[in-house]
Amino acid sequence: MIRAQVLCCGGTGCTSSGSPKIQAAFQSEIEKQGLADEIKVVQTGCFGLCALGPVVIVYPDGTFYSHVKVEDVAEIVSEHLLKGRPVDRLIYKEGAQVKTDENGEIHASLNDTTFYKSQHRLALRNCGVINPENIDEYIAMDGYRALGKALTEMTPDQVIDTILASGLRGRGGAGFPTGMKWKFASGNRGNVQKYVCCNADEGDPGAFMDRSVLEGDPHAVIEAMAIAGYAIGADQGYIYVRAEYPIAVKRLQIAIDQAREYGLLGKDIFGTGFNFDLSIRLGAGAFVCGEETALMTSIEGKRGEPRPRPPFPAVKGLFEKPTILNNVETYANIPQIILNGAEWFSAIGTEKSKGTKVFALGGKIKNTGLVEVPMGTTLRHIIEEIGGGIPNGKKFKAAQTGGPSGGCIPASLIDTPIDYDNLLAIGSMMGSGGLIVMDEDNCMVDIARFFLEFTVDESCGKCTPCRVGTKRLLEILDKIISGNGEMEDLDRLEELSNYIKSASLCGLGQTAPNPVLSTLRYFRDEYIAHIVDKKCPAGVCKKLIRYEIDPEKCIGCGMCAKKCPASTIKKTDYTAPGHKLPSMKIEPSGCVKCGACMDTCKFGAISKH
Repeated sequence: MIRAQVLCCGGTGCTSSGSPKIQAAFQSEIEKQGLADEIKVVQTGCFGLCALGPVVIVYPDGTFYSHVKVEDVAEIVSEHLLKGRPVDRLIYKEGAQVKTDENGEIHASLNDTTFYKSQHRLALRNCGVINPENIDEYIAMDGYRALGKALTEMTPDQVIDTILASGLRGRGGAGFPTGMKWKFASGNRGNVQKYVCCNADEGDPGAFMDRSVLEGDPHAVIEAMAIAGYAIGADQGYIYVRAEYPIAVKRLQIAIDQAREYGLLGKDIFGTGFNFDLSIRLGAGAFVCGEETALMTSIEGKRGEPRPRPPFPAVKGLFEKPTILNNVETYANIPQIILNGAEWFSAIGTEKSKGTKVFALGGKIKNTGLVEVPMGTTLRHIIEEIGGGIPNGKKFKAAQTGGPSGGCIPASLIDTPIDYDNLLAIGSMMGSGGLIVMDEDNCMVDIARFFLEFTVDESCGKCTPCRVGTKRLLEILDKIISGNGEMEDLDRLEELSNYIKSASLCGLGQTAPNPVLSTLRYFRDEYIAHIVDKKCPAGVCKKLIRYEIDPEKCIGCGMCAKKCPASTIKKTDYTAPGHKLPSMKIEPSGCVKCGACMDTCKFGAISKH
């Protein structure tokens, strides 16, 4: 009889830190200790708290071990699993309500941490809980009950009405109502070929929400797509997933094969006469293929470029047939809405933004990882409570949401409730859910340039406003951060940005100027400092940095000169009082701004300005 389970995170983050070796070590040590009949080792998806990986959780007590190494395994098995004494030094305690049992032993559960307390995990409900490669575990968590309910108790129109009433909006970008999209494609069922597509391309820098759902709960997406197929009258679906997600692709294919074996995909599902099957299509790394028409063009085997709309995909989509496309997180909510009802889902969130949202929390934040919170949760709560605040005593400066398509939210708006409409009102957007936190050491002009450079590289080049306009924007930003900017450049940036937004063919070009416009709106003083004062307030833009040697502190040892790759540090004629050797100085004309001199000096004589 199984008395305990050891759950090892098998998400990409922990896998890259060696979790497969840890899992193998647990299996080996458990067998060595003669516990194989009592202890089960389970590979799961991402637990969410990626900053603490590799993560191991022991159930039924829920003890949460962080930063586990292979050499720790034997101790956990012998002390915790064999003798019932959790290994205190490996238990994550920060922010947790640490509990002691009658023997004085320490226990700390993942759910007791401040990172998890205020989360509401719907899309991520099974991630870190089940083995994603075992369909029986998904079924044990009510898996495929929603599909059975839809096929045997509801008409296709009732399914659509339920999704409409729930208020679910697309989690992949603009937040279009999901039920409305399905309704548009539902006409003429049975008389025309239709398709259901899933966008799992997820190209935003720093975003890994969809990847984690596919790695931790792939059957939820499969079940939801089958429900969508029933609702609109489609018998074929395609999941377009990044080839750079090998773990997600592998687990998704295993899940599809298992669903077919169980009769949950294919012909005559649940004996109802409904047919539906799925295929995977791999993306080749093009960010533009996250746009729905470009994605469909890519599935067709053509170059991934957007198409003019109308006609919209619900009328003429994949292979010129009616098609619906939603992203992974949107689909992950569907089975629960069908099971629990529209009112249950719509009771979560805000008036116009229902349910929860998953964010990939990264950047200058203590607790990097996956966060799922009700819509309307403030940015402050996500950053300071769940995220644990800014490390190293630095001040919060801005948060960037929506990836290259989003904007930067300043510290003055940290109490903004996060939902679709509030983000649009302050010049940002929800996007797929990347949330990059920045501190006082970030230059906002440089941040705008970073995202714009990404967009320039990823533009498909089909339309002139995006192909040419974004390059011109990038050239102006390069001019400003090199110290050659003019005040007129700020007007040029705004004028050109607005033109690109209004004239570009697809969402990539239409939203590309957002990082520029939002930083101009909230951090204009930094642009002015670069132009007028020829200074980068954050000390990031190399061409505006200068290093200086204080002749009174310099002892003339010459170590800085030896480390200088440009040989720009020379002796002076001045010797400071109390020193035996002449001070050094930096020739600014030849300095490459590498900072090697400052890193080398042990006397604090060199400073950066």
